[in-house]
Amino acid sequence: MTELDARPQAGDAVRGSGVPADGGVREKGLGGNSVGLVGSAVLGISTVAPVYCLTSTLGSTAGEVGVQMPAVFLAGFLPMLLVAFAYRELNKAVPDCGTSFTWTVKAFGPRLGWMCGWGLVIATIIVLSNLAGVATSYFWLLAGEISGSDRVAALDGSKPVHILTCLILIAVATAISYRGMTATKGLQYTLVALQLVVLVVFVAMALQKAGSGDFAATSTDFSWSWLNPFAVRSFAAFTAGLSLSIFMFWGWDTCLTANEETTGSEKTPGRAALIAMVVLVGSYLATGIAAQMAVGTGGSGLGLANPDTSDNVFAALAGPVMGPGLGILLFVAVLASAAASLQTTFIPVARTVLAMAAYEALPASYAKVHPRFRTPGRATVVAGVATGVFYTVMTLVSEHVLVDTIYALGLMICFYYALTAFACAWYFRADLTRSARDLVFKGLCPVVGGILLTAVFGKTLYDMWDPAYGSGSSVLGVGSVFVIGVGLLLLGVVLMEAVRRRSPAFFRGEVLTKETPAFVVSD
Repeated sequence: MTELDARPQAGDAVRGSGVPADGGVREKGLGGNSVGLVGSAVLGISTVAPVYCLTSTLGSTAGEVGVQMPAVFLAGFLPMLLVAFAYRELNKAVPDCGTSFTWTVKAFGPRLGWMCGWGLVIATIIVLSNLAGVATSYFWLLAGEISGSDRVAALDGSKPVHILTCLILIAVATAISYRGMTATKGLQYTLVALQLVVLVVFVAMALQKAGSGDFAATSTDFSWSWLNPFAVRSFAAFTAGLSLSIFMFWGWDTCLTANEETTGSEKTPGRAALIAMVVLVGSYLATGIAAQMAVGTGGSGLGLANPDTSDNVFAALAGPVMGPGLGILLFVAVLASAAASLQTTFIPVARTVLAMAAYEALPASYAKVHPRFRTPGRATVVAGVATGVFYTVMTLVSEHVLVDTIYALGLMICFYYALTAFACAWYFRADLTRSARDLVFKGLCPVVGGILLTAVFGKTLYDMWDPAYGSGSSVLGVGSVFVIGVGLLLLGVVLMEAVRRRSPAFFRGEVLTKETPAFVVSD
């Protein structure tokens, strides 16, 4: 069965202009009305993977900021919330699955828009690789727990077994995403519900343990000062914790990349994103506070900042907090979290690539849509193959490089979120004096969010120069994380120039036009 081409026909152009209606915005052929408000919010939560984020960052954040961890979670939530308002307003005006790419093109032009799309794509490929590796590790860890065999759990230490398992998980996730939003939605309801239920049980039992005196040596009474970000011991510690916190919220924008497949595409995705953000920050605060009250933030024993367990807190706390019977649920929840996010994270990268191809910013072959499933089939498969190849090569060449690539992820996230936030304020610049609402939600909130993320981008770039950042490796005295992060952005510039030679019309602004709302051509 052949795939449909998302590129427009000649009749789609505005009369006499050669440019499609609505400033160049094009239909992609995706399956509309496939998911509603709740389903869209679930996709956003699933992509973030709250249980996985908590087990991998609770310890690191506590090590940086101590008991101010809940305050840092709130501080990380603030720029994400402000950027979410930008996404909501832009989606109302231009509900396009290219999201950051499309909106930045329309605000700032083709080059910045292309680089914004590149930032999203490369960040997603890195995350997909990491999620696949985590899901693989927890699969064998859970298998060892169920079988009671250390030998089974140790299979994850075998590179051939680990890589093969990882590739199988990537293939399964790709196949599910290939079949469309309906298949995705059904699976995600179950996996997200499992995560949230297990978190509720963990929080309840941690609070019970804290009050019972079972952890008398480590338990701490709650204090409202935990929510005060100004109580962090140093600015360096605060920015380090903030960077981790921002990473914990990354992925909510999946709600928006599925906008062309969502019921009420102009309003539903924006509302779903805000719902997802509220659920996430509530989960993080409740879990962080309960864990601190039970075991504290010390660097030894069950303390959250213990370096031996800080990269996988739930593995250390499952038994002591929930007991051997229920404790295994935490292992199941982490595996479900990583597996669910692995599958939904294909949504933004595939649809961004589809949009870039539909607007001639990438080769036309990526604009193909499956005629039955109404999904960007080719883009999804290519993303899956790229993820598998990237993870395999990095694992075989050097695990240090793989770790440093993941550390460089924060740079990409801040880059494309900040660009999108500034794009909102500039795109709606003609609206900012029309009402207080427009000034706040189209101007002030996005600009403040963009400035905060730009500050984190700059501080992260500065810290990355030090070889001690990440795995500790360096290239000619410069930290490997810096080399990888900046190198990936520069690679985007090189690829953009190569594409420009093949698709000059897009870069001349003839396909997707730069504009303000006052100049949008309507039917």
